[in-house]
Amino acid sequence: MKRNVYISIGVCTLIFVLGACETNSYDTNPTDPNTGAVFAVSGDQVGRPGIATVFVGTADKDNFNVTIPSVMNAAYQTKFEAQLQAYNSGGFTTNALTLDAAAFTGVLATDVLGVKTTGKTTYYDGTNVLTGRTLDDDVIDVSLILIFGGPTGASNPTLISDNVDSNDKAFSASFPYEAAPW
Repeated sequence: MKRNVYISIGVCTLIFVLGACETNSYDTNPTDPNTGAVFAVSGDQVGRPGIATVFVGTADKDNFNVTIPSVMNAAYQTKFEAQLQAYNSGGFTTNALTLDAAAFTGVLATDVLGVKTTGKTTYYDGTNVLTGRTLDDDVIDVSLILIFGGPTGASNPTLISDNVDSNDKAFSASFPYEAAPW
């Protein structure tokens, strides 16, 4: 029975992915507005998992995924802020990072994952914030806490976790570190 469920989930996922692979109408030769350099086209930014899914409207998905980071904030911050306020019924003030709506959505709208070259690498551990991420960082819970958790990170307790606390299989201790397939 479990196998049939996994097969069904796999088929549905495949159909979803294939449906998303339609012809795109975005600029196939994005350029840096400052230097004119042409960038390779990206299929999906995914610097921060789930952010584009939650904040980018359907009409903007293709363009967002090929927008170079240096212009993302100007192009999407106000749209992200409107969506953040809609999710919080207009009541978003600050989050656990003490960022107000404009500052927080400015961080989110530039979909890159920073990497700290010294010190701890983590998505968020209460002290270090967006210094990179490890495979076992719970990026979805962190995102939910920052979106719905309010100033203390504890507001809206039913919205601040996806209730998935770990990967279903242990990560490998050697490169590429991903868990073995089922």
